[in-house]
Amino acid sequence: MPARSKVSKVVIPAGGLGTRFLPATKAVPKELLPIVDVPTIQYIVEEATRANITDIILISGRNKGAIEDHFDISFELETTLAKRGNSDLSRQIRAISDQARIVSLRQKSPLGLGHAVLCAASVVGDQPFGVILGDDLIDSEVPAIAQLIEVYQQHGKGVVALMDVEPAEAHLYGIAAGKILPYSGDRTLEISQIVEKPGPGKAPSNHAVIGRYVLPPSIFEILRQTKPGVGGEIQLTDALAVLARTEGLLGFRFHGQRYDAGDRLGYLKANLAYALKRPDLREPLLAFMRTISQA
Repeated sequence: MPARSKVSKVVIPAGGLGTRFLPATKAVPKELLPIVDVPTIQYIVEEATRANITDIILISGRNKGAIEDHFDISFELETTLAKRGNSDLSRQIRAISDQARIVSLRQKSPLGLGHAVLCAASVVGDQPFGVILGDDLIDSEVPAIAQLIEVYQQHGKGVVALMDVEPAEAHLYGIAAGKILPYSGDRTLEISQIVEKPGPGKAPSNHAVIGRYVLPPSIFEILRQTKPGVGGEIQLTDALAVLARTEGLLGFRFHGQRYDAGDRLGYLKANLAYALKRPDLREPLLAFMRTISQA
């Protein structure tokens, strides 16, 4: 098998307005809303670094400077915590800024996910790269993006993360259909069709595309030629459909539990699930939940 180029860069689109969480997101980027006490985007960056990603490319928008500040060094805060005897917390704060090299680029117009990815072309260069969407938290032993990178290394084709959904929910997602690859444990598909938010009853399958991708650099030229689609935006899914026809595209049913942190109910579920994993919170939270269920 020929050697594949190493995947060392990940693009994280973070330019959305977060309208589903107003008024909380009027002045605070939705990416900084906490899951318990950790901002959502920090979990995303940690997933990337656990997968040995060295360069993170944030695609941000207006009023998103607080995201950059979160991953910057905070000398005053670290010094104050250390002086107060909170050395462990001071080290945790410093560790946030030491995770990876982070480059921030501005998406000046909200032209869609495909356009956000295209904004990273000059930094990514001629190398395969990952894309992680901040609304999708995936709790897994092996980082979800690392699972996709492994599939890319095996086959040399772009890979998207897939999750089976109820047919009635298929219109909410990009949907992929295809043929299971032999010897893949029913987890890897050769995609023959991929569509963005098909109309009710028109989905070609129930395999929903979830916010993890590993893509070849050729996707940038495809995106440059992609016209606005659903919602008048440049859809990444439309470019992926071209990639599937020209070079081939795989779908991988990842291992792990996904939470939609961009949805209010999904966000609440994520907070509960991550809190229950914490030894200091699990039993008190369970006790409180029992009192609510009995009310």
